[in-house]
Amino acid sequence: MFKIRSLVIALALTGSISVASAWEALPTVAPAPSDNPTTEEKVELGKMLYHDPRLSSTGTVSCASCHNTMLGGEDNRPNSMGVNGQTGGRSSPTVWNSAFNAVQFWDGRAATLEAQAAGPVTNPIEMGMKNWDDVVVRLKSIEGYQVAFEQAFGKDAISQDNATKAIAAYERTLITPNSPYDKYVSGDKSALTEQQVRGMNKVAELGCTSCHSGPAFNGPGMFQKFPVHSNSFYAAKYHFKDDKGLAEVTKKADDEHLWKVPTLRNIALTAPYFHNGAAKTLDEAVTVMGKTQLDKDLSKEEIADIVAFLNGLTGEFPKQTMPVLPPTPGKSFN
Repeated sequence: MFKIRSLVIALALTGSISVASAWEALPTVAPAPSDNPTTEEKVELGKMLYHDPRLSSTGTVSCASCHNTMLGGEDNRPNSMGVNGQTGGRSSPTVWNSAFNAVQFWDGRAATLEAQAAGPVTNPIEMGMKNWDDVVVRLKSIEGYQVAFEQAFGKDAISQDNATKAIAAYERTLITPNSPYDKYVSGDKSALTEQQVRGMNKVAELGCTSCHSGPAFNGPGMFQKFPVHSNSFYAAKYHFKDDKGLAEVTKKADDEHLWKVPTLRNIALTAPYFHNGAAKTLDEAVTVMGKTQLDKDLSKEEIADIVAFLNGLTGEFPKQTMPVLPPTPGKSFN
């Protein structure tokens, strides 16, 4: 997997990747892998698992704790909080439109939504379960999950593999199409304001879309160095050099400070910004990106236009109904 990524990284850093120049609307349906076709039963099971804090060691943290589908798909914290009040070193990326990511996590260490869903459950800081075997034992002891897994996958189907497939199936329904931008590129030229159109043209002119390309504004699965241009003021203020990004996974010096290109979709709702949540406002984030990635001091007018355009990327959120979780009458796991 990392051999393929290394090629993509090399092409990205040398500018050899061709980026589609056309503006693209967001698809309304996410593709599913052949070994995990989306079904209504899987989605319903996945929604239950996604919102169930019993998948954590303390019974207090669920996937939704850090990736809140009632808001922008994350938790608006600089550093997300897991079991026993522990906080990690990174800000939660949004779950909305994550089905269109080529890789998952800030450092891209998971190739699929299914692989991503497995990680936080046994992370000692996040959900804190000792291992997935213990999770499976817990799920098997809950009668309602026995029924839900059978409906989704067949008899005796409770397993890590099927649990993560169900969560991924649910996450593939979390798509936010029909933003003002989508309507504009689909032919409704009144959907964006004049200022937003100026901002749209400016991000293309500056080269922002060389990384934030495609319908999800997250690039073709590429990684990008951040920051590109060394600046002692920003490095000190925002602590960008403290986390080595992809190199934390690969342990390779060449991968230091390489990050998955995040989506710009719904970015107005996902403050604070960057992998460590160091920028509190969108204006600040645009200013920093201009200097660290493009080596440009953007004017107040340019920043205002770009922020206006980014606000036009907020889509329509599908209505979310909270699942009724299978009960455990008369007992607790904690």
